[in-house]
Amino acid sequence: MLQPTFNITNSILKNIGIIEACREVIDHAPLLPYYEREFQKDALVRSVHYGTHIEGNKLNLSQAEKVLEGREVLARDRDIQEVINYRKVMELISELGKNGQEMVVDEGLINKIHEITVDRILPPDKTGKFRNTQVVVKNSATGEISFRPPPSSAIPGLTEELLDFINEREKLDIHPVLKSGIVHYELVRVHPYVDGNGRVARALSTLILFINGYDIRRFFSLEEYFDSDAPDYYKALQSVEKNKNDLTIWLEYFTKGLSVELTKIKDKVENISIDAHLKEKLGGKPIMLSERQIKIIEYIQKIGYLQNKSFGSLFPMVSEDTVLNELKGLQDAGIIKKTGVTKSARYIML
Repeated sequence: MLQPTFNITNSILKNIGIIEACREVIDHAPLLPYYEREFQKDALVRSVHYGTHIEGNKLNLSQAEKVLEGREVLARDRDIQEVINYRKVMELISELGKNGQEMVVDEGLINKIHEITVDRILPPDKTGKFRNTQVVVKNSATGEISFRPPPSSAIPGLTEELLDFINEREKLDIHPVLKSGIVHYELVRVHPYVDGNGRVARALSTLILFINGYDIRRFFSLEEYFDSDAPDYYKALQSVEKNKNDLTIWLEYFTKGLSVELTKIKDKVENISIDAHLKEKLGGKPIMLSERQIKIIEYIQKIGYLQNKSFGSLFPMVSEDTVLNELKGLQDAGIIKKTGVTKSARYIML
């Protein structure tokens, strides 16, 4: 089994501390369903865009978002296909991550991730199959050779060692974030495919987080951090070989990236006024609201109150009794209250 070498430095400890603090806030924030969906959608768009952009994809963030929405974009077919493929990979990872520690990662799964990643980009005989030739890894920003991966004959054995490391649950005493970073690096090092290794490595490391309890509501995207300074990303990866296979510098970089990303998400969560209000009123308990209730809260937040006479403009073709039932649900949950009587009554936030 893989035996990674690294030291737990003050930097790694600090980053892990930030990650844990942010995770606690994000996981327990009583977000409205609307915001839950928006955070997940934003994370998906950023993961797909930055995860392909760092590999040389020419689409900008707006174009990538349009592709994901099924809208037409004037760009290279390959760039469009890469974005479509990586979205499918992220959706697969998200679904698989729901299985938690019962999930077993095997060679077939890694090959499946690769097959989806390079669908319609590489010839069929190179999709989802280990390479049988020697390759070199180049920095996409500078074009210089980063390192030479192991020979193709070593790939099956090295992959088996990596899989044993991934699936070991009892003997390993490694924090899930560190485990994710180690898997990321190791797959890049082995470089089992002729192309698409970086995307597979990033997707696989995300899956490791998900199945070890660090999906963090699927709000985050490490890809944006990596792409924000690609030379630093490659430099951190190269540091392992330069330091006689010691992963310390790489893991400092990797944990820093997740701490930065989660801090941004935590700040966004705390800055949503509705959720901040709900968190205070509900004692941190999550709440599920209907689409109409979300719209009611957003209206009251904007206007300051809601009156019966506004029901028609807020909910055309919806009966007054239906709206009153939605309001009653919010009152019972302790989110709003009613002031006044009859038609002049107002509904305000508590």
